[in-house]
Amino acid sequence: MESDQPTDGRDVTRRAALTSIAGAGAMALAGCTDASNDAGNGDGSSGDGSESRSGELSGDISIAGSSTVFPLMTAIAEEFQAENPNVNIDISSTGSGGGFANFFCVGETDFNNASRPIKGEEQQLCADNGVEYVELVAATDALTVVVNNDNSFATELTVDQLADIWAADGVSTWSDVNSEWPDEEIERYGAAETSGTFDYFNEAVLGERGHTDDYQATEQDNTIVQGVQGSEYAIGYFGFSYYFQNPDQVTAVAIDDGNGPVLPSLETASSGEYTPLSRPLFTYPSISSLGEEHIAEFARYFVSQTDNEEIVANEVGYVPATQETKEEQMQTLEDAISQA
Repeated sequence: MESDQPTDGRDVTRRAALTSIAGAGAMALAGCTDASNDAGNGDGSSGDGSESRSGELSGDISIAGSSTVFPLMTAIAEEFQAENPNVNIDISSTGSGGGFANFFCVGETDFNNASRPIKGEEQQLCADNGVEYVELVAATDALTVVVNNDNSFATELTVDQLADIWAADGVSTWSDVNSEWPDEEIERYGAAETSGTFDYFNEAVLGERGHTDDYQATEQDNTIVQGVQGSEYAIGYFGFSYYFQNPDQVTAVAIDDGNGPVLPSLETASSGEYTPLSRPLFTYPSISSLGEEHIAEFARYFVSQTDNEEIVANEVGYVPATQETKEEQMQTLEDAISQA
């Protein structure tokens, strides 16, 4: 799904950032001076009736967490800063769990992005440190399994075959998956244990079998792509956005959950056809941080853009929220701001 809109310098910058996003550990978005906002209403408002008060807001915002949510948060933060150049936003790609454990739940960041819901032990860590938060739905992702472009045999996999490839008690060669496939070692590249993508893949595909340790683990999607590109017998998985931005580097695998093989796409994730690897994405702002005006306004702006097809779908590669979901999330956010 490509945008028909002309690109300006800011769009080129964003696209370059999204294309290389997985290799970046952190991005500091500071001092954007382009006051135009093709995603907003052009009147300084955030699209939901709240004023962003261009030029009046100032301060720092620190965000850590999911590498999957990272490109979406980056794109929306860039738009916000075009209107509010005195707000400095630092976004780190640490993995969902790494963000919760090392930054957010110990009071070091204002938001934590996550590609799965916060866990019980993370809730407890936040409580132990007096960090209250609100959960906001950001978008829907189609977690994508990829193989080398020269791989002509494993372009469709059942969920059971996928589990056999990635489970702790699983297979070691492609011929173990299917006797007609090459008798070659499977090379695996995937998300690190600190990643929400790792957690979701575990839950949705592997269950009690657990995830193999025999793989190259990383938070950087471009490392996964490079590994898969380098071997005909490699396989990897990551959030759909990176594949959406770079569809020619690797081949997406169609997943068969019992109703025939389905390729990951915005359409199949939105319709519910792409199971079990469609998943919601989240961001968690700290309620105490929402007591600061510039942070509350950015949170409002973020939610207001979650149904923006141009940014969320066309530029980043996720399924936007529905109007109803956006309105529900905005009310949830306003309730949290009133507590701050």
